[in-house]
Amino acid sequence: MREQLAKIRAAALAAFEGAASKVDLDELRVRYLGKKGELTAVLKQMGKLSPEERPAMGQLANEVRAALEEALDSTAKNLEAAALEAKLKAETLDVTVPGVPVPEGHRHPMYIALDEMKEIFIGMGFTVLDGPEIELAQLNFDRLNAEEGHPSRDWSDTFYFDADSRVMLRSQTSPMQVRAMDSMPLPIRIIAPGRVYRKDEVDATHSPMFHQVEGMVIDKGVTMADLKGTLNTVVERMYGVGTKTRFRPHHFPFTEPSCEVDVQCHKCGGVGCPTCKGEGWIELLGAGMIHPRVLEMAGIDPNEWSGWAFGFGLERTAMRRFKIDDLRLIFENDVRFLEQF
Repeated sequence: MREQLAKIRAAALAAFEGAASKVDLDELRVRYLGKKGELTAVLKQMGKLSPEERPAMGQLANEVRAALEEALDSTAKNLEAAALEAKLKAETLDVTVPGVPVPEGHRHPMYIALDEMKEIFIGMGFTVLDGPEIELAQLNFDRLNAEEGHPSRDWSDTFYFDADSRVMLRSQTSPMQVRAMDSMPLPIRIIAPGRVYRKDEVDATHSPMFHQVEGMVIDKGVTMADLKGTLNTVVERMYGVGTKTRFRPHHFPFTEPSCEVDVQCHKCGGVGCPTCKGEGWIELLGAGMIHPRVLEMAGIDPNEWSGWAFGFGLERTAMRRFKIDDLRLIFENDVRFLEQF
């Protein structure tokens, strides 16, 4: 039996040392130390020994079991450490290797122009207002002195939601001027940027959905000269000192007197081209002195207060700002175009 125990000890220790994985080691544990293992089989023969031999064999068997269990535990720890080291090597990150470039987005050219315009007007003391795109015809037309029968109220020009032509997609951000007159204390200086909708055919300078930046000033003693000076200042800050503008008489029900303001075509420099339809100028906005009747409908005395209003087309502003020759490029989402900005 002594020889059997010695052979089991030597064989088990050698087998444990050669185990390649924890699975292999567990199989060896069952083989040598399990209930049906080789060491257990030898210990079952203890009953055949004489009473004098049993203590010595029992002590030797316990020493062999202890040696095997210690070797088993040591080998398990070594295998665990080796597995961790292999995992760390496999998952090593070389921080010196260049990373994969992640493309970054940026602001749309139209919103770059809008942010620049906001900054200019905020610097002049204006407040920026935002309002609903679904609007009441009362605010979009009636309160702006555009009575029934005005061409802009026709179904061929405006998107209505109901047969009574009372609820609509706003055709201008001017309703925010009415809301400001109804809710803000005088004097008032506001701009109202946002999307607007009209039944325009799509071409190089028109779209059925576009953006406006409308503004209004109401104070004592303001005149057309203040309006012209303000607009020229904004245009020069947007496009550079010396930018040429043209003020033309026009008619708007909201303002009297009224004008349209053009900037010289950025594409042809005033000579005439397809972008400006051969005129050399591109219409940028409409403006004028607020009609006394509009002030009266808001409860403002036109004998004490005066005001002026304007409305920029934001897409056309961006076209002039970045020398874009076709408005449709702004909405097509062509990455080749957008990446230039």
